Amino acid sequence: MLVDTATILVRSGKGGDGHVSFLRMKYIPKGGPNGGDGGHGGSVIVRASNNVSTLLDLASQHHWTAKPGESGGSKQCIGKSAPDLIIQVPVGTFVYDAETDELLSDLDEIDKEFCAAKGGAGGFGNERFKTATNQTPIQSTPGEPGETRRLRFELKLIADVGLVGMPNAGKSTLLAGISHATPKIANYPFTTLEPNLGIAELSGYRRLVFADIPGLIEGAHDGHGLGVQFLRHVERTSVLVHVLEIEPMDGSDPIDNYLTIRRELAEYSPELAAKPQVVGLSKMDLLPTDADRAAAAEMIHEKIQRRVIPFSTASRHGLDELLEACWDLAKMNEKTQADSSPDA
Repeated sequence: MLVDTATILVRSGKGGDGHVSFLRMKYIPKGGPNGGDGGHGGSVIVRASNNVSTLLDLASQHHWTAKPGESGGSKQCIGKSAPDLIIQVPVGTFVYDAETDELLSDLDEIDKEFCAAKGGAGGFGNERFKTATNQTPIQSTPGEPGETRRLRFELKLIADVGLVGMPNAGKSTLLAGISHATPKIANYPFTTLEPNLGIAELSGYRRLVFADIPGLIEGAHDGHGLGVQFLRHVERTSVLVHVLEIEPMDGSDPIDNYLTIRRELAEYSPELAAKPQVVGLSKMDLLPTDADRAAAAEMIHEKIQRRVIPFSTASRHGLDELLEACWDLAKMNEKTQADSSPDA
């Protein structure tokens, strides 16, 4: 099960207290102060890792507390600092302050880290306070307290291409046909209940990562069907493939279905709706002749004024053309972003 949101409370460790002691040896009856400093408390570090794929651990454990530092000892012994508490999350996780909703970090690379709560510094022992006029100080300082913070995590899968469309449009079948992914496929709506990722191999050692999300229906932005809770997983994509069924099983009109999905995308995020898009006309093997297939694709193109690529996963007709179109759009979008970046 994909768990893609979680809220937790993190606490860093308190610093160890400074120690008060004096040197006591057989032939040194009036030894000076030798109390050591306390160790530092452990910090709470959030780290992106490929070892986890969901936020399940965070959803099931709501409190994460780092250990405190040890107090200082005599003979100038410094207390042991506590280890940092490492919280591993999937690559692509956003970290928000749950109280202010401020975005704190986007962990979009392997091993990228964010210090969610810094451990408290250790206190000073009395050896730190000796001076020429105060040779027997008895003061020390306590360790600094740790930080407490409530964090909200949101996972957005990192993919090049996002598949959107109505339920049963053929998105999961397409993903299975172009990659080694094994999503659930059946002839009833909402067989896909959580996002799936698949890697498509193109010629010339090229690869595209596809994300398939559960189908949308009219009113999804108001929570109808499975709602839009999974659309966050295609927000990072460079390209959207709108999978449009040429002969919907429910007898609906393909153009109406297309416009419905466009409205739902725009209601969720205008930026998402504005992404480069290609329309994949699925299940074309259901039409009897090449002429019928060409006429259907031309009709859809004229009405929506977007590039339409007819394909059939069953016969593999049109899959290469669809993948090449996705590659071209992804590279074009990558170049546009590079040209518009401040460092360009």
